[in-house]
Amino acid sequence: MNGGGFLPVSRADMAARGWEDYDILLITGDAYVDHPSFGTPVIGRLLESEGYRVAILAQPDWHDAAAIRAMGRPGLCCMLSAGNLDSMVAHYTAAKRRRSEDFYSPGKKAGLRPDRAVIAYTGRVREAFPGLPVIVGGLEASLRRFAHYDYWDDKVRRSVLVDSGADLLTYGMGERASLEIARRLRAGEKVGELTDIRGTACLRKERACAFEFLEIPSFEEVREDKRAYAEACREENREHDAIRGRALLQKHDERWLVVNPPAAPLETAELDALAALPFTREPHPMYDALGGVPAIEEVRFSIIHNRGCFGGCNFCSLAFHQGRYVTSRSHESVVAEAEAMTRHPLFKGYIHDVGGPTANFRHPSCLKQKKLGLCPDRSCLAPKACPNLDADHSDYIALLRKLRAIPGVKKVFVRSGIRFDYVLAEKKDDFLRELTKYHVSGQLKVAPEHCIDAVLDKMGKPRAEVFEAFCEKYEAMNGALGKQQYLVPYLMSSHPGSTLGDAVKLALYLKKRGVRPRQVQDFYPTPGTVSTCMYYTGLDPFTMEKVYVPRSYREKELQRALLQWFDPAKKALVLEALKKAHREDLIGYGPDRLVSPERPGGEARHFGDGKSGISGEKKQGSPRPGGRPAGQRKKLEETEKKDAVRHYGDGKSGPPRQKRHTEAPPPAARRTGPRKGPGKK
Repeated sequence: MNGGGFLPVSRADMAARGWEDYDILLITGDAYVDHPSFGTPVIGRLLESEGYRVAILAQPDWHDAAAIRAMGRPGLCCMLSAGNLDSMVAHYTAAKRRRSEDFYSPGKKAGLRPDRAVIAYTGRVREAFPGLPVIVGGLEASLRRFAHYDYWDDKVRRSVLVDSGADLLTYGMGERASLEIARRLRAGEKVGELTDIRGTACLRKERACAFEFLEIPSFEEVREDKRAYAEACREENREHDAIRGRALLQKHDERWLVVNPPAAPLETAELDALAALPFTREPHPMYDALGGVPAIEEVRFSIIHNRGCFGGCNFCSLAFHQGRYVTSRSHESVVAEAEAMTRHPLFKGYIHDVGGPTANFRHPSCLKQKKLGLCPDRSCLAPKACPNLDADHSDYIALLRKLRAIPGVKKVFVRSGIRFDYVLAEKKDDFLRELTKYHVSGQLKVAPEHCIDAVLDKMGKPRAEVFEAFCEKYEAMNGALGKQQYLVPYLMSSHPGSTLGDAVKLALYLKKRGVRPRQVQDFYPTPGTVSTCMYYTGLDPFTMEKVYVPRSYREKELQRALLQWFDPAKKALVLEALKKAHREDLIGYGPDRLVSPERPGGEARHFGDGKSGISGEKKQGSPRPGGRPAGQRKKLEETEKKDAVRHYGDGKSGPPRQKRHTEAPPPAARRTGPRKGPGKK
């Protein structure tokens, strides 16, 4: 697994290689983990393979330029990124509370990158090396390439290219654009002349572009007019296609932001070559004494086999970053990576995941896309599958079979999430059978997100009936295979379109099915997504219809509490929510109620199953009229309280729609779930 050493991280490392100078400085807000799941090392290894001398400066002190200056001035440029996450998402929860941990930093230590890292790092590079070309990229730059609503400032901000003062911005995965920038700078072109590179954005004084273009509402217009903001969002998403997409121009003050069309996605041979680069696949040893970098644990024995996602979820940034066109690595490349894993000293025989943005996508969603691109005005899967959808898992099945056959591999899991609607769209059950039989670790994670169709439409998710059909099919398959495995549904509260009444209906839906989520994802208005546009404008950018938006912290808290109605700590909030929703009929005793009422002389305990116990009402040992003796009642209460903390899921949380923690859940999670399969007692 050792690829021959890390990229230089200091002048001493450069000297050890015999370098007196170097070409490109890469700066990242993450710790340096030399693994293909981390964007900056991918760009570094790719540039290295083309003959460039590259050094990495990870999480430098941004308070002054000394740390950057100590690396020495590079010959060509500096390319910088906030890291694998937007720095504000990395630092703050959906409630705008500061996070206490950062899994992309040594020892999970928070605060090692600045807020708005792209802006902060660019300023320090300008100070350290005046006149050096600065190119910003990565997720933060990609999602903030246009004028955008910023949840933390609660206002519309300029493109991050304008606010940072960088020379160029790369968006998307960045390999093609980064190579072309480096090649042309080395050839002697000035950075101001690099205005015609796909997958980049630049600023120009004149209204001009090398590509066919469309002008969208200016920064000043989208700042003042929410309808103009929604119109701009619609065009930004429609034109994000490497085949048919046009460049977009957006005026900022007296300059024009020129966002060129997306770069073409890497094809199979290119993805294979990228995976074969000499990554060490480990955190840099300088972090060993600091506790290592925890993010490696999720990916060390996982394999990314694809890129792109045509799922089209409105709250997800994937489509606006990687794009909707799916490409994948060859079987030979994936098998070679798995075989190398078996030689790792820590490998125990388990491949934790064979996935990507969506695990069960291996090819474009339809045959027309290679020539015509993706449809600008419809989703491939929602609200129902397109008639042209090519739902075929045969290639993925063949790949998983090859991985299972590798000597030293005991089990191959699929944990990065599957699209259950895509599974149902295939007429054959071969994939579901193999998935259920070989690749589920007791629980299969899926993301229905909600159960109300009007809310699902705003999310860009399939209708509730599709999830119900999958549940039945999955349950039947488990029964046929003699297995007892459960579904773990990911759920989201407070998404635009979700009223308090909708949250009540979702709570009833979950209770009816015996689902008790311990973790609920609040909607997080991250930059660049369609759902964030809805949150800010109150409009659906595709229809311009008004959308209800839960905005206040209190309403968000009430919606989240309803999804955890069984938790005694949430009882007061659940009562308040039911009263505000005028659903007092759900307050009481019995299986058709959500929560018991407050009682004079003592608070009723209720854990979601229609039973309650009273604290402080009678002396221990005295029976309640018509009920159990108090001693038995106390034992029942203790049992119910234990049951209340049983949950679906892994009990961990992280930034929205980033890769989730996927280690096996505690035993309590396995004892809850949908009905057991046919023939099970």
